[in-house]
Amino acid sequence: MEIKTTIDGTAATFAIAGKLTVQTAPELEAAIDAAPEEVCNLTIDLSEVDYVSSAGLRVFVATDKLAVKRGGTFTLLHPCADVYDVLEMTGLVDIFTIVR
Repeated sequence: MEIKTTIDGTAATFAIAGKLTVQTAPELEAAIDAAPEEVCNLTIDLSEVDYVSSAGLRVFVATDKLAVKRGGTFTLLHPCADVYDVLEMTGLVDIFTIVR
């Protein structure tokens, strides 16, 4: 999995490519944890992701909690149909802001 982090003021976008699995989720978690404390608006770009496991979903939930703790927002961008279906089945579409 590849991760490209872009920080602009209080916003950070984490563009990932590949599969988000139990093996790769820690990489994304580490990248998010490395964002400066003042970054409160967190976005994960899923346009290059074709699979997300439960470990990836856990990272999404933790990132949402971090954004709320910092007084910001959490957004998922451009999930493919399969990833969106997983988010829908788990009820996370009702919790997260998702831009298709």
